[in-house]
Amino acid sequence: MKITVLDGYTENPGDLSWDWLKKLGDCTVYDRTPPELIAERCHGCQIIITNKTPLRKSLLETLPDLEYIGLLSTGYNIVDWEYCKERNIPVCNIPSYSTNAVAQLVFALILEHTNSVALHSNSVHGGEWSACKDFCYWKAPLSELCDKTLGIIGFGKIGKAVANIAIAFGMNVIASTNHPAPFENVEFCSRDELLKKSDFVTLHCPLTPLTEGMVNADFLSKMKKSAVLINTSRGQVVDEKALAYALENDIIAGAGLDVLEVEPPRKDCPLIGAKNCFITPHIAWAGFETRKRLMGICRSNVEAFLSGNPVNLVW
Repeated sequence: MKITVLDGYTENPGDLSWDWLKKLGDCTVYDRTPPELIAERCHGCQIIITNKTPLRKSLLETLPDLEYIGLLSTGYNIVDWEYCKERNIPVCNIPSYSTNAVAQLVFALILEHTNSVALHSNSVHGGEWSACKDFCYWKAPLSELCDKTLGIIGFGKIGKAVANIAIAFGMNVIASTNHPAPFENVEFCSRDELLKKSDFVTLHCPLTPLTEGMVNADFLSKMKKSAVLINTSRGQVVDEKALAYALENDIIAGAGLDVLEVEPPRKDCPLIGAKNCFITPHIAWAGFETRKRLMGICRSNVEAFLSGNPVNLVW
């Protein structure tokens, strides 16, 4: 059996092992695969594992030996899964592996806005505390989360995990979702009402034709001028030009983002350098424990396929 991992570096930069996969056959693990080498590296493979390397119909049509595609992600838009369904090629993703990690980063981004940890740490290392006449100082307004309102758009597993953390902080939690169901200490409301009331708005919705570009000028104009937007869902949910304009013109107070429309971002990305905008390089999923869990599910997916009972099918 010929197996290839097209872009394994981000999942395993060296602290995990592919040995379980290599025992199954002739297996090659590539750190990255540029577009011009995708066809060559997939040729003759029965199993292909991919994270962000696209597998389109035009390529898949040239791979008669292909039997299985394993994803190293929850999202599956990089694979032409409808064509795979026609050919009965299982495409299996990794669901629900990063719930707690994403929720954790949401609050890392929120707390950077409320406590300015990096700003104050840098000032201390720069000698400002040593030169201070008082025992303390602060370089930006500081605020408590208790009694602030967190608005959650999208209320799946991650949205619920975020809600539980917010409740522990003593926050008021409101949510907007197409499928509301009773959840203790969470009030459901319309999106417009949520935007009007929230001190922080966090996005946890999937990328669909309805949510693409959802955070536009109109959306941002309905938020409080003191509010902060958090996005750890999909970059394409946000109109980046509209958000940059809103930040630069004090329409909202700040943003915390782990995802962008194009990753890595282009040099002309309007959010790079935008005022009060913290951006992390898509790291919510990258903790060791989270990636180890992902690897375990990937292995279980492959083993289930080989036993004739594929799981976590995207179609």
